[in-house]
Amino acid sequence: MSQNLESTRLVWQVGALTRAIADALEARFNPVAVRGELSGFSAASSGHCYFALKDEQGQIRCAMFRRAASLLNFSPRDGQLVEVRGRLGVYEPRGELQLVVESMTPAGQGALFEEFARLKAKLAGEGLFDASRKRPVPPLPRAIGLVTSPNAAALHDVVTALRRRVPHIPVVLVPAAVQGAQAPQELIQALSKLYLLEQYSQGLSGDLTHKLPPIDVILLVRGGGSLDDLWAFNDEQLARTIAQSPVPIISGVGHETDFTIADFCADLRAPTPTAAAELAALPREQLLLAVDNAQAALQQRTAHRLDQHSQRLDRLAQQLGRPSGLVARQQLQLSRLGQRLAHGAQTALQRQQTALAQQTARLPQVLLASQAQRHERLSRAALRLDLLDPHRVLQRGYALLTDTDGRAITQAAQTHLGQTLRADLAQGRVDLTVSAPRLF
Repeated sequence: MSQNLESTRLVWQVGALTRAIADALEARFNPVAVRGELSGFSAASSGHCYFALKDEQGQIRCAMFRRAASLLNFSPRDGQLVEVRGRLGVYEPRGELQLVVESMTPAGQGALFEEFARLKAKLAGEGLFDASRKRPVPPLPRAIGLVTSPNAAALHDVVTALRRRVPHIPVVLVPAAVQGAQAPQELIQALSKLYLLEQYSQGLSGDLTHKLPPIDVILLVRGGGSLDDLWAFNDEQLARTIAQSPVPIISGVGHETDFTIADFCADLRAPTPTAAAELAALPREQLLLAVDNAQAALQQRTAHRLDQHSQRLDRLAQQLGRPSGLVARQQLQLSRLGQRLAHGAQTALQRQQTALAQQTARLPQVLLASQAQRHERLSRAALRLDLLDPHRVLQRGYALLTDTDGRAITQAAQTHLGQTLRADLAQGRVDLTVSAPRLF
């Protein structure tokens, strides 16, 4: 009978047994939430994290893969009390019990984390985190707005960084609480004041008694802390106020591993407040270096152009030659032209003299042939002229009567009583005075 029982007993393969145990754990416990103290925490280069959770009664090995680890909003450290959620199973290659962690929060903050995840999903669904909404930060802002607590170490860090890197850029500080129940509303009011100042500086609203520097970027900063310390930056209304900013906003809240809703809404997230200040503008040294490089390039191009023009002048000078040589060549050419002109003038003069001599030789014959005719015509003309001579008329007893202006008087109507007239006779002149003019 005992031999039959032994023959029917099940013999497990190791792998099959571990899988059966894993299935039993999956059906019995998962998903599971565990609270415990971190021990042996390490992050591999692959992004996976390995650690153990322990308390006074025992411990369990845990693995948190890269996807889940990338969602952590704090830096886990040994000895820290945390709450994890995950799935219990068996690491079959070693047959070890293992908890695959899907989320981790500091102990006591589970409710806050759930609220954070809910709000993040809501705003992401509305598009407030979309990359298309992100605006580039201007490299040379005319002024920088700053929102933080006046008593926080973050203010000192930001001011120190700005003075070191961009002392020439004015900073407009609007203080606000960064922790506590009143912090969200104060942060909203501070941002709203900067938005209003930006509108004033652009001349879009109201009048100011002095010109404000245009604010081109805003820094929203706070130092590190727990999830509860940073909770003011997870306020929904603050997130919507950030999304409505007229200029880019850089958030620098907490440490590098801290994430808030404000970080997702901002145009740029900086890991620390100091990093936010460094991202706000290009450093003065870089700008001065760019100016020096531009000056050097300009000087180099100017020197190159001067060299080119100098070479061109040298070539032109070579083509021109010495001025004295040019004058000598011009004088030689002028002398040649003078000789040609003198020779041409002499030749022309000789031709004219020859022609004149030829004409002069023919002139006596022409004159002799026409002299008699001309003498006859001249005699007839002299006779006609003598007949027309008014003195012949005067010799017959007539007189030429004129007034004092030399106008001839031919009618009595041209005279008047007392008028002085002049009578030219064949021999001499007589002055007359009209005593009684007769018109008939």
